[in-house]
Amino acid sequence: MKVTAKDVALHAGTSVSAVSRAFRPQSSLSAEMRQRILRTAATMGYTIPAQRLAAKSGSNTISLVVGDVLNPFYPSILEEFASAVLGSGMLLDLHVVPKGESVDSVMAHVFNQRPSAVVVTSATLSSALAEHCMKKGIPVVLFNRVQINTAVSAVCCDNYAGAQQVANHLLSKGYRKIAFVGGVKNTSTHLERWRGFEDRMTQAEMPVFKSVSGQFDYETSFDAVRDLLTNDAPPDAIFCANDIMAFAAIDAAKSIGLCIPDDLAIVGFDDVPMAAWRSYRLTTVRQRIRLMVKDTLTLISQLIEDPGATGTIRITPGHLIERDTT
Repeated sequence: MKVTAKDVALHAGTSVSAVSRAFRPQSSLSAEMRQRILRTAATMGYTIPAQRLAAKSGSNTISLVVGDVLNPFYPSILEEFASAVLGSGMLLDLHVVPKGESVDSVMAHVFNQRPSAVVVTSATLSSALAEHCMKKGIPVVLFNRVQINTAVSAVCCDNYAGAQQVANHLLSKGYRKIAFVGGVKNTSTHLERWRGFEDRMTQAEMPVFKSVSGQFDYETSFDAVRDLLTNDAPPDAIFCANDIMAFAAIDAAKSIGLCIPDDLAIVGFDDVPMAAWRSYRLTTVRQRIRLMVKDTLTLISQLIEDPGATGTIRITPGHLIERDTT
C-alpha cells in the first residue's frame, strides 16, 4: 500500500503538518524533529515528486500560468493541480494571461515569486521566455501543448491518436460527409487534432468534407457552423477540435431545426464536465487530466534533479466517450 504522510507522522510521533513542514527547508521546525521525520520517511519509502522538488530547490511554490480561463477544461486542470500540489505541502501560485496577450506579459510577476517551477497551459510560450527561465534555473513544463523547435518539456494528450479515434468512430457509424471545426491555427492542439483527423480520413479514401475555423471560441464556432449547415451541401457529421466549439455546433444545429444525431452527428474533444449534461450528452475524447498532472509534477522533479536535461515530451492516451450526439 502507498505510504502516506499520516503513516510517517504515526511512526515518527509527530503531526501530519509537521511531516509536510519537514520537506520545506524554510519552514519553522526544529532541526532534531526535521531529521527524525526525514529519516522515518526515507525508511518507509515516503517520497512525493513535488516534495523532493521543494527540498532540492529551496522553494515550495509552483507557478501555474493560464490563458483561457473561460474554457471549462482549464478550471478542471486548475482543480487537479491544486489538489496534487497542495496535498504535497507545497503552494500553487496562479497567473492568468489577459486575452490577446502572450505569457510573457505576466512573467515578471512569476519571477518575483521565485517559484520552484513554472507550468504553462493554454498560452503561447515565447522562446525568449524559455531561455530566460533556463538562465534563472527555473524548470518550465508546458501542459496540454508543445512548443515546436524548442527544448521546453511538455505533457499533453495524444491529440493525433485521439483525432484518429474520432474519424474511426464516425466512419464506423456510416457518416461520409464529415466536416472539421478547427481552433487557433498556430497551436499544437489544433495542428495535431487536424493532422490526425485528416490523415485517417485520407487513409479511408474519404477526404475531409469541409474545414472551417472556430478559434476555440463559442460565438465564432456558432456562426461558422450555422453558415456550414445552411449551405446547399451541408455535412452529415462534424468533428470539433474542442468541446466548447462542439457545444456551439449543437446549438447552431438546433437553431435551424436539425435533430442530433438523426440529421447531424457531432463529436468534440476534452470531455469537460458540461459534455455529460443532459442538454448536450456529447460524444468526445476524454483527456486523462489526473495522470497528466501527475506526469507534470514527476517531470518537474526530474528537471530539478538534472538541470542540464534536454526537453522531454510525455504523451498521454485519450479515450473516446460515446454519448448521444453520434
